[in-house]
Formats: sequence, structure tokens, C-alpha cells
Amino acid sequence: MYDLIIIGGGPAGLTAAIYAIRKRLNVLLVSKDLGGKTNYHLELPDQESHQVIRGVDLVDRFRRELEYLDFARHMEPVERVIRNDDGTFTVQTKGGAELFARAVLVATGSRQEWLNVPGEREYLSKGLCYSALSYAPLFIDKKTVVIGEGELALRSAGELATVAAHVHLVGPSGAILDTPLGQKLQRAENVTILQDHRVVRVLGNGYANKVVVDTPGGEELELAADGTFVERSLIPNSAMVADLVELDRQGRIKVDWGNRTSVPGLFAAGDVTSVYAEQVLIAVGEGAKAALSAYDYLLPYL
Repeated sequence: MYDLIIIGGGPAGLTAAIYAIRKRLNVLLVSKDLGGKTNYHLELPDQESHQVIRGVDLVDRFRRELEYLDFARHMEPVERVIRNDDGTFTVQTKGGAELFARAVLVATGSRQEWLNVPGEREYLSKGLCYSALSYAPLFIDKKTVVIGEGELALRSAGELATVAAHVHLVGPSGAILDTPLGQKLQRAENVTILQDHRVVRVLGNGYANKVVVDTPGGEELELAADGTFVERSLIPNSAMVADLVELDRQGRIKVDWGNRTSVPGLFAAGDVTSVYAEQVLIAVGEGAKAALSAYDYLLPYL
């Protein structure tokens, strides 16, 4: 019986694991990998890394520490979390293992909705990525493309528009463009909104530098881009606890200020929760909070 099982090896999960180890908890981190979304970061031909606050550096330090402590990790995806009658938990893995703990912390993150077009996987992290919020400072006076239909795409285009020479926003239409941000983007001189257009290919030469879109009339249009951002919906990896905890409309786990879920002893942190902004440094902070909160919960049993 572990004191705490942490599910997920991204920024929130790694941070929580290190905090739990330093609190001398009997902790196990269960994940298919270590690093999570920090394993995918944008590379550009002329990138100047000092322009970006690199939460990945801190996460890499935590990852190296946990790689050394092999007794504290189990490298396998989790299928389901069950709450037992005595208030403890059973964590079932994809390979059929059953792990037991007094408390569980879910830090499984979220995943982007793929375009599933030629060139997307080839140029992932090479001129094409999924977080304009993280990389906007790198695109001062550059040409950018944002792909998406919803609020996330508008927010990303809005931030890029403050620094980029030009932003092509591909896909939005309808009511989303009637919002204050949508109206602002329609007025911006350095933003072109391509309503009801659809991306069909990503092109490049080592790095992505063009996006090919289908117009509503069936013609193809090439957009030059120094950086391309896919900003479609984020899908939280919450299925393992979907029948156990309260979720919001997007399927994210609802948490309070102490990262507690609707189930006592079950905590959550990072992008799988309803916390604001999908940023590495925010996930790191949320992981630390969740670990401390779990420690307070476990203290009577230690």
C-alpha cells in the first residue's frame, strides 16, 4: 500500500513526485513516459532561447532526479482508478497491474486535437507547434499562421498580432467572430481571417514554412509562415476517473484551491484540471500545491 500514487509524468506529475519524496511519503509515479509535453518544444532555424522563459529546464531537473530513483516510478499507462470501500484507491494499469494507495494525484495533462494532414507529424516541433501562448515572443515581425475554430485560436491569434508582422487565422466563422476579441481581430491590419477555410497540407524544407488551405470555393491557397500554430480544442486525459470525480463541460477535472477533487483523497493538477492556462510553469506550481495538499490529507495516517 503506497501513501500516494501520482498518475502522469509531465510537469505537474514530476513536480508533485519530487515534493512527495522530500516529504518522505511512500510515493509511486505511474506514467507511460517522463516529461509530458516538455518532450515537444518548438525549434526554429534562428531561435534565440533567451527570449523564452523555459520551464522545461526545471522539469528536466526533476525528471533526471526521478530517473535515478527507479523505485519511485512505474512506466505504464493507467486505465482506471477505483475508490475502495475503505476509502483507499486501486490504480489499474494497461498491462493489468493493480496498485494500491491511500491517496491518488491525477496529473495526466491534455492533448491537442490533431489536424491529421500530410506534413503535420513530420514538422511537429519544427516550425509547427501547439502553443502560441508559450512562443509568441519569438515571432516579432514574422509571418505566422494560427489554425483553429474556437476561443483558443482567437486568443492565440490575438497574442501573436501584438508582435508578429502578420497573422493568418484559418478556420473560424460564425458567432465566435462576434465576440469582442473576434471583432478586434477583424479590425486589425496585420490579421487576415480565412473563414471556413480548411488546412490540407503542411510544407517545408527542414522546418515548416508553408500551409496549404482549401478555400470555400474549392481552390488551394498557400500561406507562407515562419511559425504555424495548431490551436484546436484541448482534450483532457481524464477518462480514467471520469466515472469517479466531477468534471466540467470540457471533461476537465474540477479542483478547488488546494487541488482537491470532489472525492476525498483524490487530487488533480495541471492541464487535466480546470486551472487557467496550459503553461509548463503553471503546471509546475499546481503540482507542488497538489503534493502539499495530499500530504496534509495523509498526515493522520503517517
